[in-house]
Amino acid sequence: MVEHLTAETFKEKVFDYEKNKDWSFNGKEPAIIDFYADWCGPCKMVAPIIEELSEEYKGKVTFYKIDTESEQELAAVFGIKSIPSILFIPVESQPQMAQGALPKDAFKNAISDVFGVK
Repeated sequence: MVEHLTAETFKEKVFDYEKNKDWSFNGKEPAIIDFYADWCGPCKMVAPIIEELSEEYKGKVTFYKIDTESEQELAAVFGIKSIPSILFIPVESQPQMAQGALPKDAFKNAISDVFGVK
């Protein structure tokens, strides 16, 4: 199940950017955040892939979505200029951003390579 984040839930579950300058992930398992907008065609292509992956990797990877239209502050914090933008967040290291609509294989490769999750 993919959870939609607001600025408040983001600060609680992912990273409190108002209190911390250095990145410190609050989650217990790796996470993927899909920055999207309802009007975005490529975002609509990524949405079902994110849903499928959230089922396949349940209990191993957490999936979030952030609507850049309603959560403009979060989009600004991450410098989102084009969507979809996908943020891969390992538990122990720095997050990595990917731009554009990624195919399912690219997500699976990133989950394996960046997170070490099979």
